[in-house]
Amino acid sequence: MRSYTMRAHQIMTRSVISVTPDTTIVEAANIMLKRHVSGLPVVDETGKLVGVVSEGDFIRRSEIGTQRKRGRWLKFILGPGQSASDFVQEHGRKVSEVMTTSPVTITEDTALAEIVDIMEQNNIKRLPVVRGDKVVGLVSRANLLQAVASLARQVPDPTADDDHIRSRIIDAMEKNDWCPFGLNVIVRDGIVHLSGVVTDESARRAAIVLTENIDGVKKVHDHLCWVDTISGVYLNSPEDDNLAKAS
Repeated sequence: MRSYTMRAHQIMTRSVISVTPDTTIVEAANIMLKRHVSGLPVVDETGKLVGVVSEGDFIRRSEIGTQRKRGRWLKFILGPGQSASDFVQEHGRKVSEVMTTSPVTITEDTALAEIVDIMEQNNIKRLPVVRGDKVVGLVSRANLLQAVASLARQVPDPTADDDHIRSRIIDAMEKNDWCPFGLNVIVRDGIVHLSGVVTDESARRAAIVLTENIDGVKKVHDHLCWVDTISGVYLNSPEDDNLAKAS
């Protein structure tokens, strides 16, 4: 069997939602809730990646009374600098005041094994994919899980044709206003696995039909989850639900 190394560009989410340093904390939190994502790249006015804001940056906040409670002796040991940093983290109103600067990144050609090593070494859940200093995608632990679930089968390794099919699906899907949020497409031997978030069942049907009409596609597996943008209720795809019941 020939050796094959999967790389970031084959599993990454290409349509990346981002915010700017001046985006308010409230707006960023609402975007993350609405799009069902746990982190957002932060880009400046030129599109350059300058940071990452994640759900962890919202844990210690004055609005919900979760500020750090440090004893007097610990405050003395840490010094005023740490107290000042804690205050900014807990009371800041802009993304720039709470985000992680100089984030760890990968390129489109980074191998999946290296991606896993980077995530484990840095204890992070997502990695921006950059070309130069511009964000072109995002690889999360969810993307890796999707790759395991859809690719760990006794079928041939992905081919150049599979990569072309994937690109055609994504290009066609992103032209529509009903394109799933966080769309991810994995193709192996012409069999397609769609994942992402839809807020209307008609968008699920449209995504499946569009994929079925792409040349080279043999079968489509639906892993698109449905999210209610008001309540945040989250439902797996009917296909995934049936698989869970059968297992």
